[in-house]
Amino acid sequence: METYSGVNQQKIMVSRWLMKRSNIYIMDEPTRGIDAAAKVDIYNTMNDMVSKGASIILISSEIEEILGMSDRILVLAGGRISTEMSRDDATKEKILELASDEG
Repeated sequence: METYSGVNQQKIMVSRWLMKRSNIYIMDEPTRGIDAAAKVDIYNTMNDMVSKGASIILISSEIEEILGMSDRILVLAGGRISTEMSRDDATKEKILELASDEG
């Protein structure tokens, strides 16, 4: 797999996960370093997985990705969960503020 580009490596990994038919997937920065078209492919795959009954725990440093792909958002600050909110209650500004709180 080392001879494939980063995008193709990520697509191969997602394909392997899908073949296992798990109920819960943990995706840590699934779109880091890939172009916009490849991101859309991965987002579509994730949405398809959820529509078929899977749950995804998405870990991302991209706030737009979190807001666009999440139903519930847990914000970490100082190594701990500081807040849980729904997508409807979340804004970029609120997430940034809560993530920067150390207390």
